[in-house]
Amino acid sequence: MTRDIKHPENESCYAGLAVNKGIEQPDSLNPAIADRLGLLKKKELSVDDYLSGILSGDINILSQAITLAESARADHQSRARDVINRCLPDTGRSIRVGVTGVPGAGKSTFIEALGKYLTARGHKLAVLAIDPSSERSKGSILGDKTRMEELARDPLAYIRPSPSAGSLGGVARKTREAMFLCEAAGFDTILVETVGVGQSETAVHSMVDFFLLVQIAGAGDELQGIKRGIMEMADLIIINKADGNNIERAELSKAQLKNALHLFPPHESGVEPGVLTASALAGKGIDQVWENILRHRDVTLQNGYRERHRGEQAKYWMYETIDEQLRDRFYRGQKEKILVAERRVQRNEISSFAAAFSLLEDYFAGTGKP
Repeated sequence: MTRDIKHPENESCYAGLAVNKGIEQPDSLNPAIADRLGLLKKKELSVDDYLSGILSGDINILSQAITLAESARADHQSRARDVINRCLPDTGRSIRVGVTGVPGAGKSTFIEALGKYLTARGHKLAVLAIDPSSERSKGSILGDKTRMEELARDPLAYIRPSPSAGSLGGVARKTREAMFLCEAAGFDTILVETVGVGQSETAVHSMVDFFLLVQIAGAGDELQGIKRGIMEMADLIIINKADGNNIERAELSKAQLKNALHLFPPHESGVEPGVLTASALAGKGIDQVWENILRHRDVTLQNGYRERHRGEQAKYWMYETIDEQLRDRFYRGQKEKILVAERRVQRNEISSFAAAFSLLEDYFAGTGKP
């Protein structure tokens, strides 16, 4: 062994002492295991890395790209925009289906049944499931992979649960971008599951081609309806859980809903919405649901409605993004002034309206805009 010059005992003043250099010890953690567990710092992917991975169908890179799009960091947002723009030529070829309904209607069970039906026929399916975030803790359970256990194991299916994070009606802020990324990765069918609390339907309708409402028989009008607004948007209404002793009630609900639909104006798509009974648990009626979706696709492609509808959707999301960015920049740039205005409003020194207009005038004066 060589003499270790770093030890003070090896200096000349210490006669008769010598400390030799020991054997270098290996890292206590196996690097292969550390890499598998994600404990090593991963290489930051470039836009080209993301693009090639997504277009080749790499699920890991697809998931990282969706995470990048969901990030609030400015640098992540900038890179995500570049990735999505580069992916755009390879998007738009899927069937986009929104699934909504009251909690307990069996949306997740229905999606799993429909998903298994589709993958058994060779379709590649992406499920973008929106999980409600707590208003208090801001956390989400993200339990859709647990609720769709069999579909989650299917190699032709990809389930991406996302927190609603307080966005309008529980629709995740970046679901539309995630949809584009999934289409570029080769998924031919996209299902978007909403929270189903009655406010998310407009946002979902503005990102899908086919809007599917899942109902249950005998729940009462208060729960069923969320009412006219949703039923007017629906392209198909399903009475789920039509099995066992519930078949007769499901058929009665079907007849009542069919009569109600005649009171609504015709759909712009040119396809009259239908009502079906189904049992996701028993797999009954799933084939009819898919036939309705395909018929709607064929008609809307032929009459040009789908192209017009998607164009309107793109415009809608442009304005939504403008609104979101304006709100975000306003609140970030006015934090101190907003706190002062809050205290004055609470002490009744100024009205809420006057405080709001004052803050807005200060903000636009600072940006040089009218």
